[in-house]
Amino acid sequence: MSPHTAEYPTLDETGPPILTERKGFQDKEGLEDIENAADQLEEVIEFKQGLHQRHIQMIALAGTIGTGLFLGSGRAIAAAGPLGAFLGYSIIGVIVLSVVFGVGEMGALAPLTGGAIRYFELFFDPAMSFAVGWNFVYSYLVSIPSEIVAAAVIIEFWVTINNSIWITVFGVVMLTTSFLFVRLYGELEFGFSMLKIMLVIGINIMALVITCGGGPSHQAIGFSYWKNPGPFVQYLGVGGSWGRFLGFWTTLNNALYAYSGIDNITIAAAETRNPRQAIPQAARRIFVRILLFYVLTIFMVGLVVPSNDPSLLGSTGTAAHSPFVIAARNAGITAVPSIINAVVLTSAWSSGNSNMLGGSRILYGMASHGHAPKIFQRMNRFGVPYVSVALYGLFMALGYMTLSESASTVFTWLQDIVAISTLINWVSICIVYLRFYYACKKQGIDRHKQLPWAAPFQPWTTWFSLMLLIILYFTGGYKTFMHGKWSTETFISSYLNGPLILALYFGYKFLMKTKVIPLEEIPIRPFIENYQNNPEPREKPKRGLRRLNILWS
Repeated sequence: MSPHTAEYPTLDETGPPILTERKGFQDKEGLEDIENAADQLEEVIEFKQGLHQRHIQMIALAGTIGTGLFLGSGRAIAAAGPLGAFLGYSIIGVIVLSVVFGVGEMGALAPLTGGAIRYFELFFDPAMSFAVGWNFVYSYLVSIPSEIVAAAVIIEFWVTINNSIWITVFGVVMLTTSFLFVRLYGELEFGFSMLKIMLVIGINIMALVITCGGGPSHQAIGFSYWKNPGPFVQYLGVGGSWGRFLGFWTTLNNALYAYSGIDNITIAAAETRNPRQAIPQAARRIFVRILLFYVLTIFMVGLVVPSNDPSLLGSTGTAAHSPFVIAARNAGITAVPSIINAVVLTSAWSSGNSNMLGGSRILYGMASHGHAPKIFQRMNRFGVPYVSVALYGLFMALGYMTLSESASTVFTWLQDIVAISTLINWVSICIVYLRFYYACKKQGIDRHKQLPWAAPFQPWTTWFSLMLLIILYFTGGYKTFMHGKWSTETFISSYLNGPLILALYFGYKFLMKTKVIPLEEIPIRPFIENYQNNPEPREKPKRGLRRLNILWS
């Protein structure tokens, strides 16, 4: 290769990326960064671009709707009251927007498989990519079998047989679909997302009807539950404003985990058609989705269920203790539990599918740059990294641990430890986006004119999110420090993850002699040139009834 040229793939309108020469790179010191960026871009050739814009946008939506909304919202009401839960979900919604906007801006410029971990390596330090990447892998290894177990437990609502049967059935089906075309995954997620949307719309309409007195009991509730037992709850029996604040603060952590997975819109970027259009559209529409599907829903829950209802404190693993089921039962509406349980079952399956896709692509991305064994790069004829998928398939066997009571306790500990990884991952994303943002300023790059998409309200919302997330991490296990409230499980699950990430980061940094990339050396311009010289075909404007579609293009 000439010292004044660099090769990297470009996108034509009809086929996969092709390699062309781009001349004019006279800066010898920047040549290595340009060639590294070229290597990052070449991986797109290996994947089948089977995901359309409607798939990637609905996948982004699927990450925001799950059991945390259908079942977990009741625990939020019980801990913080209707107003406390509403404020908690709204504040975390702002943090989620900032995280998704940051990922979306970087992903639109550099659509690489593996999501955020690729940006850690490009825009910060390879050691961070290694540490946080294995944190992602660890999370997926445990969360996939937990989703399978959740699906098996939900089925017990209708029939009771040995859970190992359902764990095996769901595991085999999930593994089979993961080995096939990514298009199949996209269609499954599209269908599951539609079911979730219809359920959310249906239960909110039901809540409105009950509130206005349209249920069989014909009792108008209005805001009566905001007056008695009140808008806030005296959490843990602590009196006064301090007790109400603790309930609100606890809901911030609950909402954080309920929103987990929403940042995965760029994990399959190399398998997405026209990613520089699809990813920004998915990111922009997150605002409407959070407002309609989370904030509005938690508000409606607070209207129809009192925070002191004993059923909210129960936990059976089925829809029996969903606040919407409680509201329907109190209003005399029947058949709702089965409907909600059926859709929650698809939510668990959908979440498992998403984790299989995300986990295998992250592992592929790590292997392609020496952070995991090279064997995880192997592809099957469908363009799927089958060895990576197979590893997650092996760990599905962890689901059988729940068949033993003692093992189930250990497995619960693992789930709790994994839960905090969402917070750690979001902190890392905020940090790397700020590096990207200030690198653009340092290099004189106008984000709004030269990038495919520039996220709004930056860097202020990212700084706010980063500070709040750090505070939440250090206060997440506050209950263990209260008199008589010590819990080893809570302490470990709240604080172990952070030191482990730091140990991986500094260990890799020491062994591999990596360095934090200076702002002026971060390779942003090669991606900008690739974007400018290879425009994606513009989508056709919507016509007729398609103009009313706000969910996908």
